[in-house]
Amino acid sequence: MTMRTFVCILLWCTAMLGGQTAFAQAFPTRPVTIVVPYPPGGLIDIVARQIQARFQTELGQSVIIENRAGAGGNVGAEVVARATPDGHTLLLANPSLAISPLIYPKLNYRPEDLAHIGQYGTVPNVLVVNPLVPAKNVTEFIEYVKKNPGKLNYASPGYGTSPQMSSELFKAMTGTFVVHIPFRGSGPAQAAMLANETQMMFDNLPPQLAHIRSGKVRALAVTSLTRSNVLPDLPTLDEAGLKGYEVTAWFGLAAPPATPRPVVMRLNEALNKTTQDPKVREALVGGGATVIQGTPEQFRDFIKGEMVKWAPIVKRANIVPD
Repeated sequence: MTMRTFVCILLWCTAMLGGQTAFAQAFPTRPVTIVVPYPPGGLIDIVARQIQARFQTELGQSVIIENRAGAGGNVGAEVVARATPDGHTLLLANPSLAISPLIYPKLNYRPEDLAHIGQYGTVPNVLVVNPLVPAKNVTEFIEYVKKNPGKLNYASPGYGTSPQMSSELFKAMTGTFVVHIPFRGSGPAQAAMLANETQMMFDNLPPQLAHIRSGKVRALAVTSLTRSNVLPDLPTLDEAGLKGYEVTAWFGLAAPPATPRPVVMRLNEALNKTTQDPKVREALVGGGATVIQGTPEQFRDFIKGEMVKWAPIVKRANIVPD
C-alpha cells in the first residue's frame, strides 16, 4: 500500500466517522416509532407505554407506539428488521427474540442481527386458573391435572412466547399433559381464561394483576425464584415444590440491523435516563417489574443466554407452530 493510498483510506474513514457522529448528534429528526409485536393490553404493550412520555422527552421528538401482532411476535419484529436503519423505527424486544429461532425454522429475519439498544426490565410470570378449577394451590392443581390428562386447555399469547415456555417447562417438570391453545396476544388469551374456554395459563404478571385482585382468576404461584413485591403472599413455584423452576419475562429495545453505533448509543443513553425517572420506575415496579439498566452488549449477551436456556425445553416439548 502506498502512502497516498493509506492517506486516502484514512481520510475516508475519518469522513465516515465524522458523518456518523454528525448524524447521531442530529438524531432524531422526526418522530420515533416503537413497534410492539403484540396486541394492546399485554405486558409488552404496557411497558412500552410506561416509558413513552419520558422517552420522547429525552429524545426531543414524539414517540409513537404501533401494535403489529402476529406469529408469536415475529410479524412486528420483521417490520423492524426491514425498516430503514436510522433509529427512527424500534422494536419492543421481548423473550420471543430468543425463542423464535428455536421454533420457526425459516424466519424472514435474523433476530441476532438486530441492533441491541438495551434491556430495561424483567417481570415474573404467574400461574393462574379459572375459579371453576377445584384447586387452591399448586399441589392440588398438579394432582387435578394428573387425574384429567388432556382434558384441560392452557392459553398462551402465541408460539414462542414466555408464557408458552413457562407452561411447557411446568408440564415437563410435573409430567402432566395440558392442551395448548395459542392466541394472538395476552388480551385474547385472558378473555378465553375468563370465559372458561381455557382453564389455566401462565401470563406476565402486570396484565393479570387486576383480574387476580378482583377474583376473576385464581393465582397459584409466580415463576421467579423470589416472591413478587406486588403479591408478597403468593408463593413461587420453587417454594411450592417445583425446585429450580425459574422463568422471568423481559423487555428492552432493539433497532434494525446496521443501525449506526452512535445512534444506538444515543438511544441507549435516552433509555437509561428514562428508567432513572422516579415516575417511570414507580410505574414499572408497581406492576411487578424489576428495572434494569445496561449496555447494548450486555443486552446482546443476555439474549444469547436465553437461547441456550430454552433450546432443550423446545426440543423436549417438540414445539411446532400450526
